[in-house]
Amino acid sequence: MIIAIVVVALLIVLLIASLKVVREYERLVVFRLGRLRGPLGPGLVIMLPFLDRSVRVDQRVVTLTIPPQEVITRDNVTARVNAVVMFKVADPVRSVMAVENHAVATSQFAQTTLRSVVGRADLDTLLAHRADLNEDLYQSIAQQAVPWGVDVVVVEIKDVEIPEMMQRAMARQAEAERERRAKVISAHGELEASEELRDAAKTLSEAPASLQLRYLQTLLELGADQNSTVVFPLPMDIVGPLMGALNQFAPGGETRQETGTPRSSSETHGLAVVDDRAEGRSR
Repeated sequence: MIIAIVVVALLIVLLIASLKVVREYERLVVFRLGRLRGPLGPGLVIMLPFLDRSVRVDQRVVTLTIPPQEVITRDNVTARVNAVVMFKVADPVRSVMAVENHAVATSQFAQTTLRSVVGRADLDTLLAHRADLNEDLYQSIAQQAVPWGVDVVVVEIKDVEIPEMMQRAMARQAEAERERRAKVISAHGELEASEELRDAAKTLSEAPASLQLRYLQTLLELGADQNSTVVFPLPMDIVGPLMGALNQFAPGGETRQETGTPRSSSETHGLAVVDDRAEGRSR
């Protein structure tokens, strides 16, 4: 009776030991006495104790970070470049049979390919055209990983570090480029403004009264500030008739005009009007 109980217990233990639970995203590559049985799972898998050996393979996407690599670009600039590779196991059997460790192999080959691809490009391409370099990296790594049963999903250059002196030189170059664009835009603006002023001068020459309106508008703009003193010249075609009328109605104006000294031309050419409201006086 005791022997039967021991045997039953051993059978139960062996049965429990032979049962393996495989998750949905995993596969078991089983070897029976050294020979491949094939991938098993997912679900409950029965294995013979002491006869079967299994390798558990994860089929989820793995994110692999490539450490920074010292790279010399085609234009002899030293840079530190790192990247990220995302891959997953497409064939569990080949990932076990064709390579010892598919993750390590993919990482090493990605580092070598990164140095090779970046070394063929110049610095401007590395900074401004990363999409082309990423495509080259993806094609090279994916083609090499196919015999290992690995499907490469994404290869992206993550960061590019360049020397500080090169960064300052690039900053000066960008500043000079911005100044050049600003000067070109300013020159174009002055050219357009001169053309508009020429057209405005032609329009004003056709209507002389518009020039007087422009004078009055300027006076209104200057008089907006109450603390300003404005000296504004008036044209002689406006002031001349007014001065003649004042000379006729002034008492003794004719006698003074005959006996007095003749006025110079500068005294009758114009009139200056001064606004002294800021000082509390009027003229």
